[in-house]
Amino acid sequence: MGLLYDRWEAVAAKAGTRPALVNVATQQAWTFADLWHISQGLPPPTAALATVRGRDEKFIFETLRAWKYHCPLLPLDGAEPTSRPNASWCTEHQIAHLKQTSGSTGQARMVAFTAAQLMADADNIVATMGLRADWPNVGVISLAHSYGFSNLVLPLLLHGIPLRLGPDPLPASLTKALSGLKHATLPAVPAMWKAWRETNVLSPQITLAISAGAPLSVELETSIYQQTGLKVHNFYGSSECGGIAYDRSHTPRTEENLAGTAMVDVQLEVREAGRLEVSSAAVGIGYWPDRNEELGAGKFLTSDIVRMGSDGEIYLAGRASEIINVAGRKVNPLEIEAALNRHPAVKCSLVFGQPSQDPVRCEDIVAMVALQAGATLDDLKSNLPELPQWQRPRHWQCQPDLAPDHRGKLSRSAWKAKFAR
Repeated sequence: MGLLYDRWEAVAAKAGTRPALVNVATQQAWTFADLWHISQGLPPPTAALATVRGRDEKFIFETLRAWKYHCPLLPLDGAEPTSRPNASWCTEHQIAHLKQTSGSTGQARMVAFTAAQLMADADNIVATMGLRADWPNVGVISLAHSYGFSNLVLPLLLHGIPLRLGPDPLPASLTKALSGLKHATLPAVPAMWKAWRETNVLSPQITLAISAGAPLSVELETSIYQQTGLKVHNFYGSSECGGIAYDRSHTPRTEENLAGTAMVDVQLEVREAGRLEVSSAAVGIGYWPDRNEELGAGKFLTSDIVRMGSDGEIYLAGRASEIINVAGRKVNPLEIEAALNRHPAVKCSLVFGQPSQDPVRCEDIVAMVALQAGATLDDLKSNLPELPQWQRPRHWQCQPDLAPDHRGKLSRSAWKAKFAR
């Protein structure tokens, strides 16, 4: 685990008095030398497993504290975990970091990483995306989530990429965070890009725009490009293995399900039933507390069903666990959601299968929708020319509070359980 702090010290020594960190809300600023002096004076963590929360400079200080004293770190983005690995297990497996999965497809779990695996993910991201020290990262996403930690915290501490921390992703806060910059890198989620487009705050200072956490629609990507000339790059990754694929193109995608091509030093293979397998030095050692043969030894067999293009392009086709069986026909809920979301009456939708009372059908298609003001379900159901009859939902539910979370995700399993109740 000492690898992380050793590398941080080398970065700080090389960067010296270069600007490192800014809290936009308080206007406090630190150079790399300042951060090094702070890290030198930090006392040991009070627990064998360090936890860290928040979105300000304290998150960075606590990360450095854990690295300095070789203490495993668990960033928290929500509720406290019901159980944690003990110190002896972490020591035995040389654990430097634990990530909590989003739980979007089931119960949230912890993924364990060594220092070398964490560094490999940061190296892959910096090399693939071309992150630069003269293009500061603007941080408005959660630092505790895998996306924010790998794209904001690790580039700062392991590669010397400056970081400006905004208090929130509101348009006024983004404008303030970008103030005074000539160039900036802005990682965000689709819901943020949508809000910023609608409020016209996307400025020419944004040199590199990244979207992850949930699929980025072609409509949103294209409209931003047409309005501002800014290309938003789709980034596909996972808590278990870090970055997987990245859209390196300079113009908007034309296919909704194109995730990009493999990250630097990441190998991708399509396995049985179309599931994607990721091989890289950044793949975690396994889950805690229950190990799983699909994760470990440098490989992660995802639940994502994909198609690979002739030049290595990855096209997402849903998750193996989410495919709906309608009388023997395989239905991808993502295709139905895409059709629903294109309808002018729909703000957001979520589709899943539920056991049917008709045994011949196997499953019925359920659609939950958040509607635009004044729209009704009848407006929607009477005008769905894109969907053949057998793909149309049998059960509909209006859910005004249906919306992506702060990670840009909708938990299919949680909403499915809510529907069942």
